[in-house]
Amino acid sequence: MASAASRGRPVTDLPVVLVPGMLCDAEVWPRLPGRVVHAEISAPDIGGMAEQILAAVEGRFVLAGLSLGAIAGFEVARRAPERLAGFCAVSTNAGAPTAEQLAAWAAFDRRTLAGEFDDVVAEEILPTMFSGPDPVLEQRFLAMARRVGPGVFRAQLAAQATRRDAHAAVAGLSCPVLVVSGAQDRLCPPEFHRSIAARARYSVLRVLPEAGHLLTLEAPDVAVSALTEWLCSLSPFSKES
Repeated sequence: MASAASRGRPVTDLPVVLVPGMLCDAEVWPRLPGRVVHAEISAPDIGGMAEQILAAVEGRFVLAGLSLGAIAGFEVARRAPERLAGFCAVSTNAGAPTAEQLAAWAAFDRRTLAGEFDDVVAEEILPTMFSGPDPVLEQRFLAMARRVGPGVFRAQLAAQATRRDAHAAVAGLSCPVLVVSGAQDRLCPPEFHRSIAARARYSVLRVLPEAGHLLTLEAPDVAVSALTEWLCSLSPFSKES
């Protein structure tokens, strides 16, 4: 089935700010139509990451965040909901961190500080990224992680520990919300995403059956189709009231 873009339907004329996940960069996002801006998240707290996103463009915009990028996006929704014309949350978790997560992140930080960055990424992070073994995708992720580097990784681990439950921020949004999950995501399973979609006033939930956590790499064509169709639906919300 042809995408909305290929049929000539317009997508939103507002900028789409793409926010990557932990240890990811712009390569994690497939090519999307329209004006796209890639934001970085390197601050050591979620509030600082939200400010990095807000500083990426002026005025209203559409935010699409993957994993930690969406978590920082939830903080944008809390701080500046009037800036958002749409919010897409991919492979993420709106809940507060658990004691188990906090302990794991602290251990990753200690090992990284001790010079074990490559081992932490390969042994602890990589196995949760895809639905199953795929040498090509695994090498793409490892290359991204090396580009991001241990310093930013440590800042991102610190930021994870500062996040808080964001379901109320989602419920307070008046803009459309797209929630996209991989059915095989072992890190952020579909039930996390159903909980987010249930809170949003105007939500669409898409679960990609064959994809894991980094679904934008594992199922790029399906991810682009879902995002493009949703972007095309934003025109009634893209004008300021």
